[in-house]
Amino acid sequence: MFNVTKTDRAPAAIGPYSQAISANGFLFASGQVALMPGTGEIVGKTIEEQTERVCRSIKAILDANGLTFNDVVKTTCFLADMNDFTAFNAVYGKYFTSKPARSCVAVKALPKNLLCEVEIVAALKK
Repeated sequence: MFNVTKTDRAPAAIGPYSQAISANGFLFASGQVALMPGTGEIVGKTIEEQTERVCRSIKAILDANGLTFNDVVKTTCFLADMNDFTAFNAVYGKYFTSKPARSCVAVKALPKNLLCEVEIVAALKK
């Protein structure tokens, strides 16, 4: 059995997927990009601005499940340009202070030509 997360404080799924699914003691969140909840408009032109929006969306999904960034055990980060790595990390590090396991890769392109995407896995509270 699993539960679907749906919060209006994060961008709605724009395809055949959910914002997040909880199952077997974990929350699996779909990748978040820099879109404004409710409108789907792109937020920010810089990697810093877009990373801030992504982290706020992740926070909304965590909040909807009674979790915090400290409950995140793994992230996967996608960057459109690895030259943004240092600037991305500066913002990312403000939110993920517990330093979960992470993969970070450069990709050829992201939806809507955005600069970053982050997906998470978090441990549910017992």
